Amino acid sequence: MSEPTVEELKRWDRQIYWHGFTQMAEHEPFLVERAEGCSLFDTEGREYLDGVSSLWCNIHGHRHRRIDDAVRAQLDRVAHCTSLGAGSPTTVELAKRLVDVAPAGLEHVFFSDSGSTAVEVALKIAFQYFQQREDPRPDTRPEKIKFVALDQAYHGDTLGAVSVGGMERFHATYRPLLFDVHRLPTPDAYRLPEGVSADGALDHYLAGVEALLAEHHREIAALILEPLVQGAAGMIMHPPGYLRGVRELTCKYDVLLIADEVAVGMGRTGTMFACEQEDVVPDLLCLAKGITGGYLPLAATLATDEVWQAFLGDYSELKTFFHGHSYGGNPLAAAAALATFDVFEEEATLEGLKPKIARLGEHLCRLAEHPHVGNARQRGLMAGIELVDNKATGTPYAWEERRGLAVCDHARSLGVWLRPLGDVVVVMPPLSISLDQLDRIIHAVEQGIEVVTKKR
Repeated sequence: MSEPTVEELKRWDRQIYWHGFTQMAEHEPFLVERAEGCSLFDTEGREYLDGVSSLWCNIHGHRHRRIDDAVRAQLDRVAHCTSLGAGSPTTVELAKRLVDVAPAGLEHVFFSDSGSTAVEVALKIAFQYFQQREDPRPDTRPEKIKFVALDQAYHGDTLGAVSVGGMERFHATYRPLLFDVHRLPTPDAYRLPEGVSADGALDHYLAGVEALLAEHHREIAALILEPLVQGAAGMIMHPPGYLRGVRELTCKYDVLLIADEVAVGMGRTGTMFACEQEDVVPDLLCLAKGITGGYLPLAATLATDEVWQAFLGDYSELKTFFHGHSYGGNPLAAAAALATFDVFEEEATLEGLKPKIARLGEHLCRLAEHPHVGNARQRGLMAGIELVDNKATGTPYAWEERRGLAVCDHARSLGVWLRPLGDVVVVMPPLSISLDQLDRIIHAVEQGIEVVTKKR
């Protein structure tokens, strides 16, 4: 079979390849033929800075020699073996490595293959835990079958993950398929409830958490949240102390805490795990995306020993966690993940983030003064620039105008690849980004904002 032409590939991409979160009736192909470092190259040879880490996955840059070599070496051993009753030394080593670097107390690892599945695993573990634990109050066990989640939460696209999600535009269609959850307001540090000041926001939001848990804790198995930042909601930043306060309240009311670090983990917020910044150890922690450096699908759900112990017993007791994924713990992906952690150590990645975080902050302070930027927010190398029609009132543009997308389209014409969340322009480059490259990304965004906000 002859090599397809670029035009054939584009036609197939429009007519055959069904892309996620994409209206295929208006899809224009963007085919990445190769990548190097923080740059993507399309089929015409044009270069683009990867300003969103290939959807928040890439950590140390594309084609990093250390990770490439690890995957090639693993190919010479075994590419895949099941995790159901078997495993590979590489995957076992990764499990130990994760326990060593994770917040102390997370001592067991269940592998799956995506952020959604990591969350599904956590939800099912939390549910089953309360059915099986040695409980001093056995009469409460059957009642603890519900979950608490935040408004505008995003935890993935499988049905359990969607049930605890709160993105109405994404999830409303599937509402009849979902289970009910208790919902808490988004602890948004920018768009505060009427009558709540910035100084009083933390107490206000935590009071709401306690009121809900005090009333319903007997039926609640777990509370799930993204620590510090709600990514897909538009890079919403939580007030400092919120995570710590939630952890204390879940302990008080005998509710498990699930930390979804799929987007915020692996150095994105400036520390390896976002939970570290408020000295929090959740009962369950979900990882994916950057865990392999953005190379291969892999996810992990970490659990405390207390949770693990509830699943141990004689086979006849049926305490087994009856859940598994065909490619969970894939050795090739595990090799990429081990190399990713090696690079963190060898290149002192986290220490090297400080000047990059500071430079990004300087740019955001300048952008925040723009008359159509309502808020420019940041946690580590995660940033969101929110466009508004009226800065004084915070009134958004009509969503149909797609101003955020227009800014990203303009940036692409300048050699920067970005993907917005509505009218929030997201900047989330690989951690290996240079200061000069970071400047280029922000300058492209700035020019795009100037052009797009002048249009009526």
